[in-house]
Amino acid sequence: MTDAESLRQLLAKEAIRELVLLYSRAIDRKDVALLRDLYTADATDTHGTSFDGPADKYCEFIAASLPHMKYSGHHVCNHLISVEGDVGNGEVYALAWHYIPDRQNLGQFIEDWMAVRYIDNYRREADGKWRFSKRVVTYDMHITRPFSGDGLLGSSPVDPSYEVCGQRLFQRGPRG
Repeated sequence: MTDAESLRQLLAKEAIRELVLLYSRAIDRKDVALLRDLYTADATDTHGTSFDGPADKYCEFIAASLPHMKYSGHHVCNHLISVEGDVGNGEVYALAWHYIPDRQNLGQFIEDWMAVRYIDNYRREADGKWRFSKRVVTYDMHITRPFSGDGLLGSSPVDPSYEVCGQRLFQRGPRG
């Protein structure tokens, strides 16, 4: 592999890493416009038994779920990426926490904690952006338990990251 090819591959991998981090940000900041921008038009998303279908419908599913989620935190761990030209594959280990209503006990909330792996197909599109063309989530561990904490970011209408980090990458909506 030439130095130029190695550099192209390294730049592609970094763009894909940013794509994965933006997915976490989109979900955790309840930014559905950004979420939609992260998928190809023909993408699919499989989230276990919760959702399996076209990514645009997944975005609608998430949009309907977000008002009920007082907190969501997705934390990316290991991320292995393979790139060949304008397509790539990846496996992302992540920890996900959600603070959601308890369906069994009205008015109560539960901590929904998961160790997951995202098994991804990526594609660089004509605009130069890398996007998910297929995303499959495995649930390696799933724990739910009663929760009664406070200080949740989702409980505040103002997220300081939008003001403190003024560059486009940190703002709401599709990437610039």
